[in-house]
Amino acid sequence: MDYLIKNVFILTMNEAMDVYPHGYIGIEGDTITALGSGDPPGSQDGPGAGENERHGDGPEKRGEPEVIDGRGAIALPGFINAHTHAGMIPFRSLGDDCPDRLRRFLFPLEQRAMTPGLVYASTRYACAEMLLAGITCFVDMYYFEDEAAKAAKEAGMRAFLGETVIGEPSCDSPEPGGGLILGEAFIQKWKGDALITPMIAPHATNTNSPETIEAAAALARRYGVPLTMHVSEMDYEMAHFRKTYGQSPIAFLESRGVLGPDFLAAHCIHADAKDIAILARTKTAVAHCIGANTKSAKGVAPVKAMREAGVPVALGTDGPASGNTLDMFTQFDLFAKFHKTANADRALFPAKTIVPLATSGAAQALNSYHRIGSLEPGKKADIALVETASANMFPRFDPYAVLVYSAKAANVDTVFVNGRPLVRDKQLTRTPLDTLRNDLAAAMTGFVDALDAISG
Repeated sequence: MDYLIKNVFILTMNEAMDVYPHGYIGIEGDTITALGSGDPPGSQDGPGAGENERHGDGPEKRGEPEVIDGRGAIALPGFINAHTHAGMIPFRSLGDDCPDRLRRFLFPLEQRAMTPGLVYASTRYACAEMLLAGITCFVDMYYFEDEAAKAAKEAGMRAFLGETVIGEPSCDSPEPGGGLILGEAFIQKWKGDALITPMIAPHATNTNSPETIEAAAALARRYGVPLTMHVSEMDYEMAHFRKTYGQSPIAFLESRGVLGPDFLAAHCIHADAKDIAILARTKTAVAHCIGANTKSAKGVAPVKAMREAGVPVALGTDGPASGNTLDMFTQFDLFAKFHKTANADRALFPAKTIVPLATSGAAQALNSYHRIGSLEPGKKADIALVETASANMFPRFDPYAVLVYSAKAANVDTVFVNGRPLVRDKQLTRTPLDTLRNDLAAAMTGFVDALDAISG
């Protein structure tokens, strides 16, 4: 055993939603090998040692493990951010209240100033921000995705990464749809990596031709990788499909044979009852980005109806330009309040049903629950400890409610990914945040110049 975490309140997020108020977790290599309630096996800390202990079949202990005293922290699976654009940190706080921000700032600046080096520096910074907030895995769609993969790998994070495919020239491809070629090379390079799962990522239903979308789906099937896309997000997207095809984007995707268990549809704000039935029938998962969707006044996706129909739903932050924050605590709080208000039901979505949207439920949406998403012997050691000593964390009658309504990213104390401690005592263990910030600022010089040019 390499690490032994003790004195923690464990929310396993397993199928039984087991909770251990005084628990321990053993880590060997990249795997959880022991987990239980009471004092760790062999401990002399007091009566009840080993009570309800549960062991996996991990290797025998090769020496004394490093013991981490959780001091009563809440231990739970590391959060999964189901949709973001990590390369877009430079856009944060830029034109936040501009009505046509996408075409006024984002698209022009991507064309003029987005470079491999900037995506790399931005993703390194985004990984740091997510790790400090307890996020151990993220799903990303952007350009120069090979640079994002390098950055995530260096940070030690688990990531599902997709090269963007868009039907117009982009910053990394002068040819419309060139992301298909880049995406195939990316998949070939990263498939089988321990931390990086390659995807293919058509930008949206209305920014690609039907033929390009079908080609992306065929590519995903050929290599056995997931596919993700913005779907039913924009009002003009919905109008376009009604006028051009006489059907919704979701119905269109089903008619093209694109939907299925390996498809992650981002947003689905405008999905209606027929769309939800299609998502359920095809076992298509949805990445719900409540913070970004409400900030942009696009609406509140019908998640209540989705869940009732059996559609897998996971929470995402969207990009740092869209939702501004890369943490799940913000999403938890907004999700609860917006959906309760939209449905006029205070009792809707109890906190215990919200936390799984970024843990076990998110892992299921990514077809990865056999590896991540819960704390169980045999699963990957992706773990977050949320301290309970701060003023906002007391009292703790309901630990789920504390996480959803009280906790903040600043309460995350310790984070393991794949058995490696990447955050200790609220500090990154690999590269200091100040260094990452300075590196990103230096990489943004051309971006700032381009912004001045289009603003002037």
